[in-house]
Amino acid sequence: MAPSLYWWAKETHRGTPVVVKMDNPNNWSMVELESPTEEDFMYPNDAVQKGGRNKNAKQLTWVLLLKAHKAAGCLTSIAAAFFSLAAIVRRRVASGRTDSTDTSTAENPAVKSRFYTCIKIFLWLSLLLLGFEIAAYFKGWHFKTPDLQLKYLYTLTNGITVRDLFDSVYSRWVLIRVEYLAPPLQFLANVCILLFLVQSLDRLVLCLGCFWIKFRNVKPVAKQGLLDLESGDGGDGYFPMVLVQIPMCNEKEVYQQSIAAVCNLEWPKGKLLIQVLDDSDDPTTQYLIKEEVLKWQQNGANIIYRHRVNREGYKAGNLKSAMNCSYVKDYEFVVIFDADFQPNPDFLQRTVPHFKDNEELGLVQARWSFVNKDENLLTRLQLINLAFHFEVEQQVNGIFLNFFGFNGTAGVWRIKALEESGGWLERTTVEDMDIAVRAHLHGWKFIFLNDVECQCELPESYEAYRKQQHRWHSGPMQLFRLCLPAIIQSKISIWKKGNIIFLFFLLRKLILPFYSFTLFCIILPMTMFIPEATLPSWVVCYVPATMSFLSILPAPKSFPFIVPYLLFENTMSVTKFNAMISGLFQLGSAYEWVVTKKSGRSSEGDLVSLVEKQPKQHQRGSSEPNLEEMREEIIQKEKRESKKKKHNRIYTKELALAFLLLTAAARSLLSAQGIHFYFLLFQGVSFLLVGLDLIGEQVE
Repeated sequence: MAPSLYWWAKETHRGTPVVVKMDNPNNWSMVELESPTEEDFMYPNDAVQKGGRNKNAKQLTWVLLLKAHKAAGCLTSIAAAFFSLAAIVRRRVASGRTDSTDTSTAENPAVKSRFYTCIKIFLWLSLLLLGFEIAAYFKGWHFKTPDLQLKYLYTLTNGITVRDLFDSVYSRWVLIRVEYLAPPLQFLANVCILLFLVQSLDRLVLCLGCFWIKFRNVKPVAKQGLLDLESGDGGDGYFPMVLVQIPMCNEKEVYQQSIAAVCNLEWPKGKLLIQVLDDSDDPTTQYLIKEEVLKWQQNGANIIYRHRVNREGYKAGNLKSAMNCSYVKDYEFVVIFDADFQPNPDFLQRTVPHFKDNEELGLVQARWSFVNKDENLLTRLQLINLAFHFEVEQQVNGIFLNFFGFNGTAGVWRIKALEESGGWLERTTVEDMDIAVRAHLHGWKFIFLNDVECQCELPESYEAYRKQQHRWHSGPMQLFRLCLPAIIQSKISIWKKGNIIFLFFLLRKLILPFYSFTLFCIILPMTMFIPEATLPSWVVCYVPATMSFLSILPAPKSFPFIVPYLLFENTMSVTKFNAMISGLFQLGSAYEWVVTKKSGRSSEGDLVSLVEKQPKQHQRGSSEPNLEEMREEIIQKEKRESKKKKHNRIYTKELALAFLLLTAAARSLLSAQGIHFYFLLFQGVSFLLVGLDLIGEQVE
């Protein structure tokens, strides 16, 4: 068929000009009307083929109208978004709830005040410089190339007079930038770029190791397959004595589902003991947990309740106190589940057999899965980080090094390994990492099981997530200070010492938060006001995008969130950097333990499955826990919580950095730096959204 021919029609269709399209000019039955595109009006010579090519004034009019319509729609959307944001800001400010007025935060007030003061100084300085640069720009001080700027400075230094006082001041400012400010800033930028590349190389190596594991289908294999409970008391099965511990503290939202899940573990009853280690200081929570334990005791579960009056040592102190019980010596292994964890019934059958005939094995760690991973944007972004941590970091380190950081829960420890390593110590807020490092120094090996999952919850509010991350990033620095002499003096090989010191601690726990905050939140904005120091485009855009792509590979369904993930990770660098400094220099906030807020999310199907697997025998005077009671309590809890007034907080550090980055973005427009402008703009908006607590659920 011949190519389609286009004809301009003089008529209009319902008041709109149209283009007549014919596949064959001699066959008018094939004529159809199409709405004209903008290109049809812009290039009429390509479309007009009848009676010669000519322009029509009406066509240009319609082009202008189309463009005006698009511009009006865009302005309307921007205006609506601006007014909505302004209303949110007004409500946040009126509520008066800021992170500075929050007394429950783990951060030391003096440290937080100094850190916030430094950010404010940078902000006010950037605003002053922005006004100065704008004034200079309109007076003709805009240099498109460094050569032009240097040539102009050369004329200044050789006696050329300037026109007025402003020109004199600005010329001196440019000379100060070139001679005194740019060199140290460029040096610091180069150091951070080097650290950035080293950390990116480490991440690339981890991803290659994970790919090799997947390609070769390498995974730990137990010497005995899935155990058969029917032979539990015979001679064929491997059923050692197992102690299960559930430490909790004021976690009334999740105690029922965790206790129910653990009581349904498939293991011989005579070889399983469950300890509920309650550190709650709320009498109501204590009573509810104690009643729940009593119910399961009456239904045949071998479970006991322990409560400490003094919460000394937090979780580590709780576990240490429980291990001092006289009956613990009868058990060979101990399993730890945090209060929000719900193991599958076959958890012990899939983990404990790895210890058989493997006397060097001290820990078997299972992977976490999340019941609320799709709850909001915050939980989706956390999923990306944790999926990479388990799928890549833990799995690769477990296969190639037999060492990784214990995750504090969903793990099986050989009690002998705990005792030889010194047991639980209360010296840091990362007791799990502490015991893992000491066990590794004593020669114990670890196994990570990527195919054994244990369900838990992700923090749904930014406040809860921020406190959790502060503890997770301050604790390793405390531990590094305390463990460094022991690592150096240990009898393990040199390369294992190097791995712990340089990779495990320095690169992944110290360097990562340092360069993330310093490079992208401080140095990059400063280079906009001191343009003689530069950051290449590949540092700002291409390498971070590549690293984000690698990080998101273990969670392929999260690919639509790759840009928010990149921006949010840089936003969280403020909290992580502050926590790292607190832990490294032993500031007060590094020793505070704040329990992560739980919501108790569990589907009705989960409750049904737990009840169906519950023992059916009745003890005298028992009150069997059933689905109706559990559902009724959940409904009542939701009603009570719905009546509570919820507030959002304003996070001052994040807001100050938001305005700093947006100010730097405005300055970058004067230098026409495209990639730098867009990065600063979107990163500033990201800080603004987090600072106004617009990510995640509201907190009480």
